[in-house]
Amino acid sequence: MSVMYIQGGAPLEGAWRVQGAKNSVLPVLAGCLLAPQPVVIRNCPRLSDVDAAVDILQHLGASCRWEGEELVVDAGQASGTAIDEGRMRAMRSSIMFLGPLAARMGEATLTYPGGCELGPRPIDLHLEALRAMGCQVEEQDGTITCRGRPRGGVVTLRFPSVGATENAMLCGAGAVEDTTIVNAAREPEIVQLQQFLNALGGEVTGAGGSVITVRGGRPLHGGAISILGDRIVAATLLSGVAAAGGEVELQGVDWRHLSTVLQLFEQGGCRVRSAPGRIWFCRRGDIPMKSVGPVATAPYPGFPTDAQAPVMAAFATARGTTIFQETMFSRRFGHVPELREMGADISLHGQGAWVRGVKRLHGAQVSATDLRGGGALAVAALGAQGETQLRGVEHIDRGYERLEEIFNRLGAQIQRR
Repeated sequence: MSVMYIQGGAPLEGAWRVQGAKNSVLPVLAGCLLAPQPVVIRNCPRLSDVDAAVDILQHLGASCRWEGEELVVDAGQASGTAIDEGRMRAMRSSIMFLGPLAARMGEATLTYPGGCELGPRPIDLHLEALRAMGCQVEEQDGTITCRGRPRGGVVTLRFPSVGATENAMLCGAGAVEDTTIVNAAREPEIVQLQQFLNALGGEVTGAGGSVITVRGGRPLHGGAISILGDRIVAATLLSGVAAAGGEVELQGVDWRHLSTVLQLFEQGGCRVRSAPGRIWFCRRGDIPMKSVGPVATAPYPGFPTDAQAPVMAAFATARGTTIFQETMFSRRFGHVPELREMGADISLHGQGAWVRGVKRLHGAQVSATDLRGGGALAVAALGAQGETQLRGVEHIDRGYERLEEIFNRLGAQIQRR
């Protein structure tokens, strides 16, 4: 496994175009199963999770090829209905193939998905959604079997789950009758999925609100979609600037999608300006940030749980105490022991983390145990004194497209070997 060697202390300067969003492209890839003609995915990030999704599509009989930054998927000849345990466990979003398979093939056999260990993330909402749409779903010995094409219906989610909302939308696009999703997630990635399904000839309305309607019985075809900028990658890059100091312009990302993160940094003393598709961000290296808070994660448009770890790393050297309350996942503080190895003063109390700012962090040997925690450790290392050796880089590759190259282009000193 490779290791990142990060020399801290260099301010970040320059401009960077943010990659396409992982959490947007993965449901789009699953949705390619619904199209009988080729789909062109523009601004598609090259991530290990994308590779895993492509592997599943090819296993099911689809063809996939890269053309520069575009990924072309042709599922016209796809005929598979089963995904084995190895492929399912390669990523959490593999469960997203359940709805499209049920709609396209009338049956699906999967196992439980894998991904980062952040605590219980039950898939019962996904299964309940498909049952509400008329599919027969059974679970036995770790295997999920779905039979019968979806009829449509009313799906009422007990919690606004992003994944369950997306699975219901994908399944509904291939249903016979209309589907109404109540208490739907409101994330920007949901809006993008609506755009994608409509580009294929579907008729989906309401995304971005709490009720989504998917018209059934629509003939679908091929199409194209350009993936939106990754708001969590943007939050991580801004956290790196906040930790190391400097001045950076991010391009290709909608500032409104991470307004709660920008507000937090402004309260902490950073300077922020925004325009359509751009964010200008500055922290003077000689002026430390000040504490803010409390910060509580919440479904969109609240503070994103995926940004909690990198933002916490940036506030590890802020004056005063910042409290982070994690409300979404029970084990999302895996980065805290590693930050302590770098000199951070953080105490955990249930689902809360008390971050008492120290003057400066120092380099250490640390390991990432999940995707966003890995991003947080890279952020901390940028502002630390001395060299940090960061292991577990394979977790980072799941959602960041060559993170070390991005930071190096902005002035950091990172080697990967």
